[in-house]
Amino acid sequence: MRSLARLQPVVHSSEFEPALGAVTAIYGLKHATCLIVRTGFGSTMYPFFCTTYPRCWTDLYLARSYFAIDPVVDIIRWARLAVDWSRLQRTGPAVDRFFEEARANDVGASGLTVPVRGPNGERSLFSVTSDLLPDPWAEISEGLGHDLQVLSHYMHEKILAVADIEAGATVRRLSAREKQCLEALASGRLQKQIAATLGLSESAVRLYLRSARRKLGATTSYHAVAKAILFELISI
Repeated sequence: MRSLARLQPVVHSSEFEPALGAVTAIYGLKHATCLIVRTGFGSTMYPFFCTTYPRCWTDLYLARSYFAIDPVVDIIRWARLAVDWSRLQRTGPAVDRFFEEARANDVGASGLTVPVRGPNGERSLFSVTSDLLPDPWAEISEGLGHDLQVLSHYMHEKILAVADIEAGATVRRLSAREKQCLEALASGRLQKQIAATLGLSESAVRLYLRSARRKLGATTSYHAVAKAILFELISI
């Protein structure tokens, strides 16, 4: 994934914004944002975000405390999978005005947000936007599903690592089969395809992915892929 290759060299928080800009260019997106809602370690530094949104919008968002009414932020409470913004409920005039102001400030006509949950209570949101209207956007975003799942978890782990929040965390060594299964998943293969490629049963693939998740302290297989890439345990 070229997008991960662009994010891997980041070593300072100031480098996230240009890296995200490069990621949006790769996929033909308008903007990308990663919001760390909670770290799980009692830090007072959060929420923390990095974004390619125009500065005028982020300044307005913070000045008016839009965290309190933004339905995108609320996704972390109820969603487990990616949520298209067209599914979000408009609960009143204030929320309608919020979206009107977002569009007026060049945020984009459509968006998609992936919630991420870590094993220690960490919570984050990875969002991308586009100028496409909802119907054509739905077709494009569906094809981005795999990459966005990996990207969202990778950004979550990368921000925590750069901020040194996970200092002292240990990672157990992966077996050869665990690495092969994670690398195949990272390339976009389904479990059935991984089994056929490696000459394994599907149940064996599930077992290797489950053990990899446990060793890496990951909540999902995509989370395990992201952490394995971050710690340079697998090749992409």
